Amino acid sequence: MINTSSGAPLDADWAFERYEALRPQLPRAEYPASSRAADDLSGTADHFDGYILDAFGVLNRGETAIEGAVARMAWLRGQGKRLVVLTNAASYTKPEILAKYHRLGFDFTASEVVSSRDIAFAALPRLPAGLVWAAAAAEGDDFSDAPDPGAIAQLADDPSLWNQAGGFLLLSTARWREADTARLAAALRANPRPLIVANPDLAAPREAGLSPEPGYAAQEVAAQTGAGAQFYGKPFGNAFSAALALMGDLPRHRIAMVGDTLHTDVLGGAAAGIGTVLITGHGLFRGRDVAPFIARSGIRPHWIVPTT
Repeated sequence: MINTSSGAPLDADWAFERYEALRPQLPRAEYPASSRAADDLSGTADHFDGYILDAFGVLNRGETAIEGAVARMAWLRGQGKRLVVLTNAASYTKPEILAKYHRLGFDFTASEVVSSRDIAFAALPRLPAGLVWAAAAAEGDDFSDAPDPGAIAQLADDPSLWNQAGGFLLLSTARWREADTARLAAALRANPRPLIVANPDLAAPREAGLSPEPGYAAQEVAAQTGAGAQFYGKPFGNAFSAALALMGDLPRHRIAMVGDTLHTDVLGGAAAGIGTVLITGHGLFRGRDVAPFIARSGIRPHWIVPTT
């Protein structure tokens, strides 16, 4: 079990409590009075013509495809459904995301995938001449998919950026350490600068459990400094606007957001005015009874299914 900086286990209970504490910062939404149940996504197919799909916990856990997910996507295509993947995984360029999905057996195309990285890069403000964004990113990331790759530099490779960068960009926690969170807080207290978070998730499901994500680091920094951040990705409207643009002319009531979390996928989908499907068997709530979490939060999906 992975632990947080406080020593608490990083599990569904911890993530739920932290997300609930952040509710004032999240979009507002309305929810159905009750949820319907199905064995898998095929049981919802009469109700939706398009599916916006989370990746982690819906299509894959880490580097492993969820059993049956590849076949389910093929079946949905055969039924004429439109599919769009909306992921908060900001560590990968679009070609890398597609390569990963294809390696796992999925056949998504570039026009069917949008990531929080894409959205953040498209909105990244221009800094004054001579300044760059210091990025927390995966090793080897060259930012070649950014509009101006030269305006972004790897924070882990250049310690001078803590003091000299024009702003900070959180893409990945792959090279992030607990000490970096405190160091970022100190850097922002000494010299306030923009903080852009391209993955609002607090945690993500992987083969061995949950991993802390950039949203967690950003919230820790905010707690220490009182400074705000700009978030790109679910549950925020910038992510759903990008995904819905790929759905063409489908009416919103015929589109469903499919995800494994209440506070990012279900809340975000509901705020966008679309249907919601919570997958319970592979992601945040794996092995847990989701009913108490729904009752306490009031975040209720239209459908609850155990597997994709």
